Amino acid sequence: MASGERARYWQYSELPGVDLLHAHYVRKAFARHTHETFVFAAITEGVEAFHYRDDLVHAGPGQIALVNPDTPHTGHAGVPEGWTYRTIYPDAEVIRSIAADTISLRGAVGFTEPVVDDPYAAQLVIGVHRAAEEGNALAADSLLRLVTARMLRSHGGRLASPLLPRSAGASNAVRARAVLEERMADPPTLERLAAELGTSPFALLRAFRETYGMPPHTWLTDARVRRARRLLDAGTAPAEAAVAVGFTDQPHLNRHFTRSVGVPPGAYQRARGTRT
Repeated sequence: MASGERARYWQYSELPGVDLLHAHYVRKAFARHTHETFVFAAITEGVEAFHYRDDLVHAGPGQIALVNPDTPHTGHAGVPEGWTYRTIYPDAEVIRSIAADTISLRGAVGFTEPVVDDPYAAQLVIGVHRAAEEGNALAADSLLRLVTARMLRSHGGRLASPLLPRSAGASNAVRARAVLEERMADPPTLERLAAELGTSPFALLRAFRETYGMPPHTWLTDARVRRARRLLDAGTAPAEAAVAVGFTDQPHLNRHFTRSVGVPPGAYQRARGTRT
């Protein structure tokens, strides 16, 4: 990691379904990627800039970056000195449970704004981290529920149910994604994939980008990292996980994993206690 940069990605056993990241980045640049979880990132110093869908947004001290699951985004320093943040990554079931319990909102929920200016809420996110670091399970769980309910009330709501593809292009994008998921370790070329689906390479490229916010090759890299994370969580060695998901070798996984997650796979696995 670049000089002066630091990151810890971990879990607190008494806060299941939630990952934690405390990091300071200067030259770090996150590739366009997605998370299976939600993201609540409280900026404590500096400024983070990130592309969220088609917009470039900025978050500074006292603000929270909010990202819904499966939403493409990037991340880089918005000022020369970089940025420091404490992030919580609650999975969708945690958010749904809190929404149903605190504000009687059921079903698929999410957030409508990528950046929220709310210093009090930012302090709640920081409080979740500090409570977890101190082993205070009651405080960590309570603060997580408080900040989630606050964000849902002010910037949340039910997410629209995904519609079935209405066009041939969108349908082809969905089918292409299924093929890439099934053949992740040995995917076809764009030309072969398009031929299998009965369309042209450029038409498929355009439809896939419109449907998933990124071209097929970028989506595939992101999907490989996500699957590698699940393998690492299950105790698979990084070198084995790399080959299983289609990366050339462990350094290839290391490069892409760090660009999406923020830490190398070995450090990620050790911090989560899943290294065998």
